Amino acid sequence: MNDVQGNWIWYELLADDPHAAKTFYEAVVGWSITLDAMPMSEPDTAYAMITAEDGPMVGGMLTITAEMKAQGARSMWLGYVSVEDCAATLAAIEKRGGRVLMPATTLDVGTMAMVMDPWGAPFYIMAPTPRPDGAKSTAFSPTQTGRCGWNELHTSDQAGAVGFYTELFGWSLPGSMDMGDFGTYQFIGKGEVMLGAIMTSPPQSPPPHWNHYFRVVSIPAAKAAVEAHGGQVVHGPMEVPGGDWILVGVDPQGAPFALVGGADVVED
Repeated sequence: MNDVQGNWIWYELLADDPHAAKTFYEAVVGWSITLDAMPMSEPDTAYAMITAEDGPMVGGMLTITAEMKAQGARSMWLGYVSVEDCAATLAAIEKRGGRVLMPATTLDVGTMAMVMDPWGAPFYIMAPTPRPDGAKSTAFSPTQTGRCGWNELHTSDQAGAVGFYTELFGWSLPGSMDMGDFGTYQFIGKGEVMLGAIMTSPPQSPPPHWNHYFRVVSIPAAKAAVEAHGGQVVHGPMEVPGGDWILVGVDPQGAPFALVGGADVVED
């Protein structure tokens, strides 16, 4: 596998109310979200850019139209995995039992498609257009604030999902952690970088999905912001190996999200 295949390069929020989502995530994560940054084909739709506090763009926000909603779209986060060849990867996904939810579309930034793994977890693949300056995406970083720091798949078939994703993207399996009655927590990586993990969905969990953990400075401060702005914390805060703390929540429009960060409240 080459350096392009298998990187998490972008994160996208599908939102019913972009103005409300802007207010919520700017308060919780510290992003700057620029509405109407890129008008789309429909007059009432725009693609907003999500920018980290230190400047780089790390994701986007797409308004859900009535047509999208009629086709089953709902508020949610989706990640983009980079590939060398979009068409070849789509064929490989279908051969392994996955589905194409949105056919390949080519834009200035690359060719992308929305897909679903065989157990129902949606995500994007994208063959990015190389930037003239050679810069690479910083949307994923295990350590930088405002980026996604961990990608966690909840699935009904852990062994099957491990085989599916490692064959597609060349991800490594750097180890696992025993979670007792919940089975094992299988870590995934690319080169020397830990990308996240694949686990069996707990009882009463939502359908199979990717949880993307966005890094904040302070989990207690983020928890307070979630609750003050109409969100709900459904799990945590809890400490995880390595000293970080996490929480999992639902935003006011029903989109699940996750956060990772420190345990101390930072005073202004």
